[in-house]
Amino acid sequence: MGRKLVHSAVWRVDRTNIATNNENGTHSYSLCPTHPLLPINNSSSFSITTTTIVDIPSRVNLLKRSLSNILPDFYPLAGVIKDDCYIDCNDEGARFIQARVNCHFKDFLTQPDLLSLNDFLPCGFTGKEPLAGTHVSYFQVNIFECGGMAIGICISHKILDGAALSTFLKAWSATSRGCSGEAVHPNFFAYTSDLFIPATNVDSSPLLSSSLVKKGKCITRRFMFDSTAIATLKSQASCSSAEVPTRVEVVTACIWKSAMAASKARVRWQRPSLLCHLVNLRRRISSPILAENSIGNLLWIAAAEHYPNSKMDLHYLVGKLREAISKIDSDFVKKLVGGERKPLITESMRDSRDGFDYFGFSSWCRFDFYGSDFGWGKPVWVSSIGLKGSVFTNMIVLADTITGDGVEAWVSLEEEDMAILQRDPELLSFALLDPSPLVMDSRVNC
Repeated sequence: MGRKLVHSAVWRVDRTNIATNNENGTHSYSLCPTHPLLPINNSSSFSITTTTIVDIPSRVNLLKRSLSNILPDFYPLAGVIKDDCYIDCNDEGARFIQARVNCHFKDFLTQPDLLSLNDFLPCGFTGKEPLAGTHVSYFQVNIFECGGMAIGICISHKILDGAALSTFLKAWSATSRGCSGEAVHPNFFAYTSDLFIPATNVDSSPLLSSSLVKKGKCITRRFMFDSTAIATLKSQASCSSAEVPTRVEVVTACIWKSAMAASKARVRWQRPSLLCHLVNLRRRISSPILAENSIGNLLWIAAAEHYPNSKMDLHYLVGKLREAISKIDSDFVKKLVGGERKPLITESMRDSRDGFDYFGFSSWCRFDFYGSDFGWGKPVWVSSIGLKGSVFTNMIVLADTITGDGVEAWVSLEEEDMAILQRDPELLSFALLDPSPLVMDSRVNC
């Protein structure tokens, strides 16, 4: 806690569009998410390379060239936002920005300022939908004084969720390092089904004004759970008659428990709690429409409730989460694909609760973002964004650690709740608070 935050100044030195030679022609493309409450803001990713790059211009040109080569396969990313539900695939191109950073990235990584991470992204987080006429995708290559590189990405969440972003990054990085044969080709079958036909006459205003969409003064902190801590959590949450919980399940339950305790300490009574966890539909059914490489925002919300005087142990909370997720099974997904999305949306809206503390979880685990090798080494760190001020609160993003067996939780809570949470002795017995990414990787040499 005594380490000094390194604040970096970032200035943009070049802006250009990466055009494509797309043979599909100009047309409109649906970007409606499967559920009206799913995230609609930009999907942001940030990675830092591992080695000093000597020939910066050639590396940047390689990134531009490889991006141009793969965009025809991901042609909607080269379009512009038309309105709330469609984009124009007019091949205007993706926006590509080059920026300089006034520090060495080893110094920055020693104690990164989470708010400074937003400067590495080509567009800021506002929680609002992109305006009509703006690009679907933005990329920013940040060059540190030592020659290290960070790549920031902002792509409309209506067309790419975490799994689809992983498919895109695998294709781009493989093409960049000269292994285009290893590139994963996208699957657009989901857009031929009823999943992306707008569900008309669904009034989402009661849900959007409920506790499910919470805004306030928030702050983001990182909690890192290593493999040893996760093994202990699994042991505490396990039951001989049940399947061993996953690392995502036990970390979710651990944070949910601590967040509920923080809320109780602040308001001095136990409020009912609603946990909403995004579920990747691709993993709920075997279907070409929802293959692992399917492009889209192919998610649904699993909701678990907790009431005052209910149990608070990890086994109970994991069971509530698992019960909620189990409802999104193959039969449920078949109804979605079969055109029954509207009644399912209406039913899920009835599950919203006023007067509940809401906590939203999203998992990036097992998406292999750390495998994104553009030709000069895999990333040292893949991060989310830091939030502060009047934006969405009570949002938690779970990501892999570089070792692949831990979890890094990016927790954004109201400032008062965070002040309590970050001092929770039980939580801190399992997780490191805002550790340096260098703790997990010693390859950084600049």
